[in-house]
Amino acid sequence: MEDVSESDNNVETSIIHLPDDCLSFIFQRLDSVADHDSFGLTCHRWLNIQNISRRSLQLLTRFQWLEHLSLSGCTVLNDSSLDSLRYPGARLHTLYLDCCFGISDDGISTIASFCPNLSVVSLYRCNISDIGLETLARASLSLKCVNLSYCPLVSDFGIKALSQACLQLESVKISNCKSITGVGFSGCSPTLGYVDADSCQLEPKGITGIISGGGIEFLNISGVSCYIRKDGLVPIGSGIASKLRILNLRMCRTVGDESIEAIAKGCPLLQEWNLALCHEVKISGWEAVGKWCRNLKKLHVNRCRNLCDQGLLALRCGCMNLQILYMNGNARLTPTAIEMFRLHRADITLRTEEMMVIGPDWRLYAQE
Repeated sequence: MEDVSESDNNVETSIIHLPDDCLSFIFQRLDSVADHDSFGLTCHRWLNIQNISRRSLQLLTRFQWLEHLSLSGCTVLNDSSLDSLRYPGARLHTLYLDCCFGISDDGISTIASFCPNLSVVSLYRCNISDIGLETLARASLSLKCVNLSYCPLVSDFGIKALSQACLQLESVKISNCKSITGVGFSGCSPTLGYVDADSCQLEPKGITGIISGGGIEFLNISGVSCYIRKDGLVPIGSGIASKLRILNLRMCRTVGDESIEAIAKGCPLLQEWNLALCHEVKISGWEAVGKWCRNLKKLHVNRCRNLCDQGLLALRCGCMNLQILYMNGNARLTPTAIEMFRLHRADITLRTEEMMVIGPDWRLYAQE
């Protein structure tokens, strides 16, 4: 064992011994302009780091052939900083601005002016409103993948502008956008195959709007609002969403057997279905899943209060292509029923973990 001398333990250290990259990391996480100014007034070295951080986008003048750019986490960026995007300009196809809290509609207007050929843009937690989204949509008609998660100022008006202007749109992520009900998607392009609307305030007409293009393959409406009643998801099974392959209904506590039966019959290509915490699904619903979901490979039933022995029997006798069943916390299931399931369906793997996220990443969907 190597001896550590007493002198080694007494070496004085302070923040001034940190390398520049660590100090730059600290600077980027300061919350206010006053803190930024105080940082620069500490000493010449810290002032230089402040200036470098503020001028970082000037490097774009040296990389004018950029096609993909991520500025995610650059919290000190403001709208005027985006003027440097004029250099890659029309060549830029992918832009990430996640958690750039200083970017507003004015910055989005700058992006729209300089980058008309964007196909992928992520604005997670940006201060964009319907005005900025409409400006971007009208200027970037080739948009395919858009992330608007946690953008509270975006409503159905902005979504309508996006879905009507961008006819090549393939995937949209709007999770936790509380002002979106979904009606803005009505009449969307048939190219729209991926919508992540986790924890949105969706309404029945909004869900119909999301699937109205007929091309939907992945749909996440987990944690859907209380406006959706037992039969509120019946339109998904009406035939419009016949291409649906992955459906996440986790925590849709009010959705009942009427909706489950319609989806099971009307979505024959369904391969993965998350019904965890769907407490209103009862025997007739489980029987419909077993009978009609012939291509289902993965099923999530974690903590479903009304999954009983008879419902598990229906799944056991049906779902002939099922490979994985995620199941735990089902209080009405007896140990005997579970053991009989294992005995008769040795081809199915039982897993106890509860999956909150399923399906492909929104950025990769368009590449599949």
